[in-house]
Amino acid sequence: MTKIKGRNDGPGGRNEHYDIGSRKNVPRRNVVAEIKRGEHPGAHVVTINDREYARDNRDNSKKDNVNR
Repeated sequence: MTKIKGRNDGPGGRNEHYDIGSRKNVPRRNVVAEIKRGEHPGAHVVTINDREYARDNRDNSKKDNVNR
């Protein structure tokens, strides 16, 4: 499974782009679509203020969170 890391590059620290393994600066809409297609089984989509964001599935580790 490839690690998804938020870039905190939007207003207020929102993730508008993500780094996914060697793929850098991937737009949020693309990451959300990939998660919905099942390409990232360790992640899910959450909607906040009518915007969809990538989130890691819950576990006991903090080191693998999108916004660690």
